[in-house]
Amino acid sequence: MNARSSCPSQRAWDTARQSREQRLAAAARYARGKLVSHEDATKLLEAVVRAGDRVCLEGDNQKQADFLAARLAEVDPAVVKDLHIVQSGVVLAEHLDLFEAGIAKRLDFSYSGPQGAAIARMLKAGKIELGAVHTYLELFSRYFVDLTPHVALTVARCADREGNLYMGPNTEDSPVVIEATAFKQGIVIAQVNELVDKVPRVDVPGDRVDFVVAAPSNFYVEPLFTRDPAQITETQILSAMLAIKGIYEPYGVKRLNHGIGFNTAAIELILPTYAERLGLKGRIATHFALNPHPTLIPAIESGWVEQVYCFGSEVGMDDYMRARPDIFFTGRDGSMASNRMYCQSAGLYATDLFIGSTLQIDLAGNSSTFTKDRIAGFGGAPNMGSDPRGRRHASDAWLKAGREAAGETTCLPRGRKLVVQIVETFGEKLSPTFVESLDSIELAKSLDLALPPVMIYGDDVSHIVTEEGIANLLLCRTPAEREQAIRGVAGYTDVGRARDARAVEELRARKVIQRPEDLGINPLDANRSLLAARSIKELMRWSGNLYDPPRKFRNW
Repeated sequence: MNARSSCPSQRAWDTARQSREQRLAAAARYARGKLVSHEDATKLLEAVVRAGDRVCLEGDNQKQADFLAARLAEVDPAVVKDLHIVQSGVVLAEHLDLFEAGIAKRLDFSYSGPQGAAIARMLKAGKIELGAVHTYLELFSRYFVDLTPHVALTVARCADREGNLYMGPNTEDSPVVIEATAFKQGIVIAQVNELVDKVPRVDVPGDRVDFVVAAPSNFYVEPLFTRDPAQITETQILSAMLAIKGIYEPYGVKRLNHGIGFNTAAIELILPTYAERLGLKGRIATHFALNPHPTLIPAIESGWVEQVYCFGSEVGMDDYMRARPDIFFTGRDGSMASNRMYCQSAGLYATDLFIGSTLQIDLAGNSSTFTKDRIAGFGGAPNMGSDPRGRRHASDAWLKAGREAAGETTCLPRGRKLVVQIVETFGEKLSPTFVESLDSIELAKSLDLALPPVMIYGDDVSHIVTEEGIANLLLCRTPAEREQAIRGVAGYTDVGRARDARAVEELRARKVIQRPEDLGINPLDANRSLLAARSIKELMRWSGNLYDPPRKFRNW
């Protein structure tokens, strides 16, 4: 053995720690302990953020470190440039200002919501270099592998002088972002609404937080999951009835996740009425991995729901959740705690059904929220809407779906998650939901993306629900059957009108396709009288006036 090969390495093993100490030293002039005046926030960022850094700027799909976002957009692009932004939500104009100014160059994200059209334009203009559009769990996981932030800009309701943070119900992404950054020698800066002597609850310990900035105004929270019952249509109520009678009841679905949208809001609001008449209380929809949807209040109050664990919170629901500790996960201080990474894991492995919506579905059942002019991101839908092959516990719903998927084949017993797409055959501006080919395929070619942005792959989808009926894709035995099952519920879209009528009727005879009449549903019964609450004000009454809706939803 060569003697030289056994000598200790001369490599420095603490370069990240040295970098951290240099950044802290550069920022020291602006801080009193951990506290930094909001007037000095931009200077603080110029001191600690280096060119080429990976930066996570919360940036969730609800709560926003909006003050720090605005200050980061003001830094000198000659000093701070070419940042790699790694954050779950890109939803503020300031998030994109970073790329316009050359402060940021590369982007890895999960959800863009209102900035979807702007991101599409900037990608086509070459102003954003796209890493990937991730699921939440995927991006959070990469924080601990190869996308670890050098600097994390987080947000909390309050902090004490030691930097202990209280998030309240809006904990969301913060713990995972902070832990990945702090334990890899990064810098953590927290925007807070106020400084206090003692925080109500320590959601993030102060030894993981380097600087605290009390912003001049409270951080912004998007009421993303509020749906006004007054806007729910009879078509959406019909689809909700189909889902309950054709999927929830026969599979006995108790543990589930609802996506965002009016279709799932309609399901929540007819549990105490339509589903009650079917005698399903206690047999379906008892345990949710779900944000605190206001439209779930009547089902909670009428005894349907036993437990809800939340990804995040919802504006106006704080007092209601505090008063319902049997339902929500609340801390010793009485307020709910949320955690997006925990809830994504729960939605992936601990639920039997995901039901959500999309903008486009192709002939194989692949779906996407990416269109030619809009890149909305995926959020958690690909996690919720996938069959977790690592699952090892059984339930009746999971096993029944597995038996249907297996058909006559003899194999080891194996379950399947129910992944349901509930859509109307035509979307906004009469755009067809069903298409021969997803827009995202062409988008991937035009942007030279290695992976077409598909939200949920067709082989994970178990059912598609439209106003025409239900297509049970688990019962399809060939790609041709799957195509005709999808065409059979695609209505008067080009896809639907190209169906093989005979093949569709054969599928209907096998209950691969079920129309409302096949399930004993009269479409004329799908009216707004079925909704347990028909307005935001009625949701307030159901809550005993504990629900305090956002101002933009108040029309009285």
